Amino acid sequence: MKTTLKYAALAVALFGAANILAADVKTNWEKECAKCHGADGKGQTRMGRQSGAKDYTDPKVQAELDDAKATKQIKEGMKENGKEKMKAYGGQLSDDEIKALIGHIRAFKK
Repeated sequence: MKTTLKYAALAVALFGAANILAADVKTNWEKECAKCHGADGKGQTRMGRQSGAKDYTDPKVQAELDDAKATKQIKEGMKENGKEKMKAYGGQLSDDEIKALIGHIRAFKK
């Protein structure tokens, strides 16, 4: 009986943590990413078109997306011809938050 209660408590805690992380990823996406990549991941915002943001709903883009490379780009940002193309978020997002953002990007796949 005690073991069952422990497992039930653990399940509730994990479910709660997953919900918090899901809420965080949505908040982080809306706050930091959607202005270029769009709420729908298509990159068709004004800033997205100017910066050449990729369409994450495109299966080809998804197939070419490398999680390690994406993690590095989110942490370190991206520059092109000496100009910042994407801001670095390594100082403000944890590894788990970055991993969750990549999962969110993967969810745009059609």
